Amino acid sequence: MSILITRPAPTGEALVRRLRGLGKSAFSAPLIEIYPGADLPLLSQKLQWLSAGDLVFLLSKNAVHYANEQLIQEGQLWPNQLSYYGIGKSTSLMFHQCTGLEIAYPEQGETSEDLLQLPALQSMSNKKILLLRGNGGREVIASTLRFRGGEVDYCECYSRQPVKYDVSGFSRHWQRCGIQTIVVTSGEMLQLLYNLVTDSDRKAWLLRCDLIVVSERLANIAQTLGWQTIKVAKSADNDALIQALE
Repeated sequence: MSILITRPAPTGEALVRRLRGLGKSAFSAPLIEIYPGADLPLLSQKLQWLSAGDLVFLLSKNAVHYANEQLIQEGQLWPNQLSYYGIGKSTSLMFHQCTGLEIAYPEQGETSEDLLQLPALQSMSNKKILLLRGNGGREVIASTLRFRGGEVDYCECYSRQPVKYDVSGFSRHWQRCGIQTIVVTSGEMLQLLYNLVTDSDRKAWLLRCDLIVVSERLANIAQTLGWQTIKVAKSADNDALIQALE
């Protein structure tokens, strides 16, 4: 059994190395590339818009990385009077390691819905909120926090861009490599993968592959697209994905 990892570098490549170290046949085919976001030069200004007790949300490791690098380049510190929230444990741990600041996150799960269940987020009256994220993405956090009374702003800290592959060559190559299991960590990448394969190859190969995803929401999307064998990892970090692949 060969495994195809579709998450972007460097996380996807690191997962492939670890799987190969465990004796598994694994390959990397990142479906998106990550670039600095258009709003990074505005980050300091957006942080200054916030007052003591206002909230900052770190919605991915990429948001942490690019935002932190921007502040370092400017010689700025993260304000310590704000309340920080992370989308999950791995993102939050990265932020804490980079900054030394406390950050709250859901003990179980790494989805927007899990984060929004935190008791401290149920009433946002008179709170200003800054979401550090990539381009596009889901709006559930912003819309929910606005509904709860918060004033929400964004900072696009990174940009996701699709990797261009030849449609006919993509599926032929990975079928020759014996790919029978595919790891996908976002809805955007799941749709890109589906669109990269011709209808005949979807039926003959892609939808017959075992699929590893990172949330029940992704599993439901995959089922709608036609996958039959779907496994949900406990989280999106590489440790959880390796456990799901055992």
